[in-house]
Amino acid sequence: MNQPILSSPSQNSAISSKGQAPHRRRVAFVQSTWHRDIVDRCRDSFLAALAEAEWDPDAVDLYEVPGAFEIPLLIRKLAAHGRYDAFVAAGFVVNGGIYRHDFVAEAVISGLMRVQLDCDVPVLSAVLTPHHFHEHEVHQAFFLSHFEVKGREAAAACLAVLSEAYTVPLAR
Repeated sequence: MNQPILSSPSQNSAISSKGQAPHRRRVAFVQSTWHRDIVDRCRDSFLAALAEAEWDPDAVDLYEVPGAFEIPLLIRKLAAHGRYDAFVAAGFVVNGGIYRHDFVAEAVISGLMRVQLDCDVPVLSAVLTPHHFHEHEVHQAFFLSHFEVKGREAAAACLAVLSEAYTVPLAR
């Protein structure tokens, strides 16, 4: 899925310190489809929060991968093109009762950090890795709600890292 979704000329344009023309800020939102019903809540609340901040719908591109394990590689490939000013990753790595949960969680989070450091582009994580998740009504309701919160937090963090205040060195 690669459908453009959001941003605003007032908030996602920036004039460089060299006086060059403003450029539009672009964001890629990459999510896993594992537990889609839950992870979609993160994406939807992320987009809603950006819309509330008056971002133009064409400044966010949406991508999907099968599981959280694949997120860092896709972000790395997208970062190589230089099109995006920030990335947001959303996924749900649950403990299925075997050691794999810890391995996948560590690999995904470390991979996201590596991409961020190697490519010098912010990578924001809304990849949740709870130790306790069972597919019953109580946990479903909790994580559906929690992913809505995480989506809004990711939007706030994205707006912050793309703001001029974040990118301009502080005076000493």
